[in-house]
Amino acid sequence: MSKETVAVKAKEVEEVAEQLKAAVSAIVVDYRGLTVEQVTDLRKQLREAGVKMRVIKNKIMVRAAEKAGYADLNDVFSGPTAVAFSNEDAIAPAKILANFAKTADALELKGGMVEGKVATLEEIQEYATMPSREELLATIANLLQAPVRNVAYAVKAVAEKGDEDAA
Repeated sequence: MSKETVAVKAKEVEEVAEQLKAAVSAIVVDYRGLTVEQVTDLRKQLREAGVKMRVIKNKIMVRAAEKAGYADLNDVFSGPTAVAFSNEDAIAPAKILANFAKTADALELKGGMVEGKVATLEEIQEYATMPSREELLATIANLLQAPVRNVAYAVKAVAEKGDEDAA
C-alpha cells in the first residue's frame, strides 16, 4: 500500500472515530438485499430525524471503534455494514431502523452504541419501542396541565352554579 493510501485511510479512521465519539447513538445494520428504492426511503426517514447513515468498510470501523473506545462493537463489523449516527436523539436511529426492518426483511440490525455504552441487539430492540423525546415531553406537558385544567373546570362549575342560584 502506498503512503498516500495509508494516509487517506488513517484520515478516514480518524473521522469515523470522531463521529462515534460525538454521536449519542450509532446503530450498525446489514443492508444487503435492500432495493435502491428501499435504501432511498430509509435514508430519507433517517435524514428527517437528523440521523446520518454511512456505509463504511469494516476494517475502518474496527479501527475507529477501537480508537473511540468501543472495541466491544468489533464483532458486528462483518459483511456489508452501514452505520446510522445520531448526535441528538439517542433513540431515533433504533426506532427508525427497527420499524423499517419490520417491512424490509433484508435489513438486519447487528448492534450498536447508545449514550456511550455498547448495546446488544436486544437492548436496541427495547430502545426502538420506547417513546421518542418529543412524545415524552408531550406526555409530561399533559400531566402538568391536568391539575390546572381540573381546577379551572371546578372554578367554572362553581361560578355557573352561583349564577344559577342568583337567578
